[in-house]
Amino acid sequence: MSIDEDIHIREAGRCGRITLTRPKALNALSYDMAMAVDGALDSWGDGGAVDLILVDAEGDRAFCAGGDVAELYRCGLDGDYSYGRKFWADEYRMNAKIGECAVPYVAIMDGIVMGGGAGISVHGTHRVVTERSMIAMPESAIGLIPDVGCSLPLAQAPGHLGEFLAMTGWRMNGADAIHAGFADIEVASVDLDELKSRLEKTADPTAIGAFARDGNEATLAPHLDAIDRHFGQETALDCLLSLEADPSDFTRKAAEMIRRGCPLSVACSFELVRNARTLASVRQALVHEYRFTFRAMSDGDFLEGVRAQVIEKDRDPKWQIRRLEDVSRAKIDAMLAPLGDDELEI
Repeated sequence: MSIDEDIHIREAGRCGRITLTRPKALNALSYDMAMAVDGALDSWGDGGAVDLILVDAEGDRAFCAGGDVAELYRCGLDGDYSYGRKFWADEYRMNAKIGECAVPYVAIMDGIVMGGGAGISVHGTHRVVTERSMIAMPESAIGLIPDVGCSLPLAQAPGHLGEFLAMTGWRMNGADAIHAGFADIEVASVDLDELKSRLEKTADPTAIGAFARDGNEATLAPHLDAIDRHFGQETALDCLLSLEADPSDFTRKAAEMIRRGCPLSVACSFELVRNARTLASVRQALVHEYRFTFRAMSDGDFLEGVRAQVIEKDRDPKWQIRRLEDVSRAKIDAMLAPLGDDELEI
């Protein structure tokens, strides 16, 4: 199909291959890359041309560390919010296609997987991690919310693990991701080439089972009771105050991670996860998430978050609302309200 410097899309027998090829940029997903994936799904997703889709990335550091937000920032800084809104809308439509793909969709989640990287992996039918995997949804650090459809798997995670992951941006290892429902099976990184070769030859996802291994222990396993206790509260602020009343090292770290995030994003992330428990599909979750991202530049803190964390890297964002205590119910409702004529159509 097409080969360029950022993504390599081709067919190998009855297997459709998508490889992200920006290892120096941690395979961050640009708009053009997302649309290339979208085009491949249009060609292959109904099962006419291939029997399996395999997605991976070059390098051993990252599968995909998220969306490439620099261009979004540049446009938004000039008062042009339309590019970001189009980026997110088109990306979300692509995420929905993955969740509704008619053929097996295998994602090799080796290395860092964050944000947009989760969007092109977590909704697949077969999600493979390795001992190098690190999965997180840290969007609140840049004034966003866990999006690309991931509010749904967060809502479906055991207990109140979803609220914890959404509010803190905690980094999961492979075992954590499997427990949380973000992945299915762990494979040793040294076996990945053989696994990919087998999948190319057979286009049969059951071949993955022969490569399964016991990986690292889940880092969150000792803390699941504490997570359920603290993150089962009525509001995001209640969760944070509950954490801060607990003197353990784990709860202190979790509270510090929440305090570093954008207060408005943290509050809305909590609401999105809670609300997603009533939803039936990734498509519905994306519609709800888009309500926030549509407003993220014009009414939220996205531009300031990207400036502080990505562009100038001073790590000192000046949020519009400085503390979670000061985020009003009215502001949360306004950020998550239906968009009328601008509502996302999938």
